[in-house]
Amino acid sequence: MQHHEAMYIDGRWRPAAGSDTIEVVNPADEQVIATVPAGSAEDVDAAVRAARAALPGWAATPPAARAERLAALRDQLAARAEEIAQTVTAELGAPLAFSRTVHAGAPIAVCGSYAEIAREYAFEETLGNSTVLHEPVGVVGAITPWNYPLHQIVAKAAPALAAGCTVVLKPAEDTPLVARLFAECVEAVGIPAGVVNLVTGLGPVAGRALAEHDGVDMVSFTGSTAVGRTIGALAGGAVKRVALELGGKSANVILPDADLGRAVAVGVANVMANSGQTCSAWTRMLVHRDQYDEAVALAAAATAKYVPGERLGPLVSARQRDRVVGYLERGVAEGARPVVGGPRTPEGPGFYVHPTVFADVTPEMTIAQEEIFGPVLTVLRYEDEDDAVRIANGTVYGLAGAVWAGDDARAVAFARRLETGQVDINGGRFNPLAPFGGYKQSGIGRELGPHGLTEYLQTKSLQF
Repeated sequence: MQHHEAMYIDGRWRPAAGSDTIEVVNPADEQVIATVPAGSAEDVDAAVRAARAALPGWAATPPAARAERLAALRDQLAARAEEIAQTVTAELGAPLAFSRTVHAGAPIAVCGSYAEIAREYAFEETLGNSTVLHEPVGVVGAITPWNYPLHQIVAKAAPALAAGCTVVLKPAEDTPLVARLFAECVEAVGIPAGVVNLVTGLGPVAGRALAEHDGVDMVSFTGSTAVGRTIGALAGGAVKRVALELGGKSANVILPDADLGRAVAVGVANVMANSGQTCSAWTRMLVHRDQYDEAVALAAAATAKYVPGERLGPLVSARQRDRVVGYLERGVAEGARPVVGGPRTPEGPGFYVHPTVFADVTPEMTIAQEEIFGPVLTVLRYEDEDDAVRIANGTVYGLAGAVWAGDDARAVAFARRLETGQVDINGGRFNPLAPFGGYKQSGIGRELGPHGLTEYLQTKSLQF
């Protein structure tokens, strides 16, 4: 077992101010695999002070030079891709093949995209008799989740660095090991001291201290909507900028002329990825009443292939497993019918649940309204397209979704009616340059691509 005693602050690994630690548990076998420091407000203050001291120099660094550092960071992440995958599998429980392709692969692609964007972005522009400057917002407090631990770190740190900001990173307490690996990569490529700082710790302690610190100019947070409200309130008290990527209850709408078999198969795979611990997962499948029974049967057959411990990893913690089981029990109590899976958990060690498909779900049920964050699919009937739009838009969330139709034009026409930040058309592929973020209670702001960079910039105009 590894015992880590230091955090990365001001370009060096330094001991925490206190002696409290956090145990890192492998969710597949429930064994403690490491400990990391539980940072305090004093540690956060040291990190913020380092970031503030480094800000003038990094902000003045030409964008092309910042791009070179990001390209070097991408190469360093690529060189350690297998170590990244092994680390995420150990602390999150994701199957190793998924960790290699997604948990390691996606951050490399995103970091590389910001190296290119930093070279091309118009940090100055002319509008009439004005020169408009796009300048770094300042010190960024980045509070990241456990479900895609490295991807979310890079999705915040890379655009912030490209913009000329400095960063204090507080990763989720369940998955701090890959965050340490990221800091090692930062150190290895020579990013100046204080530009990126890492404080491991608990959300109510280190996270809160970071969100309300006077030296932080912006807070970027990914996590639950409930915690996002708290972060927003803390930041709002100091009138500092926030970017919030929060929960989702995304709809997968299958129109009657779509390829039903493909739409259901891709939809199930989307929900089961990362054991359902994906904020943008299409957890509500909307099917026309005439195709409903066939779709349920197809979904059940596809879901049965996700065997816990094989294609399906555990949930991240006992707390998360119990939360998901509670939703499964409530679904049954409210009249939904589990055609695969259900509340019973697999025997043996590990925080596993059975992948579940609920039929006979109505839009007002809890499992059709609230984010479960587990491998749980709800299948709902609709009468016509207007009814499908009403159901799809009928939650407090609006993060992602999908539309399937016999041709793209029909799917796009339907997608335009959805109140959500991103929609995949007939199985559209992930695009690391496309803006990602939500409507309604799914958040504020956007990540990825040029739109993600603008979140970390403020605007100044010079009139001539």
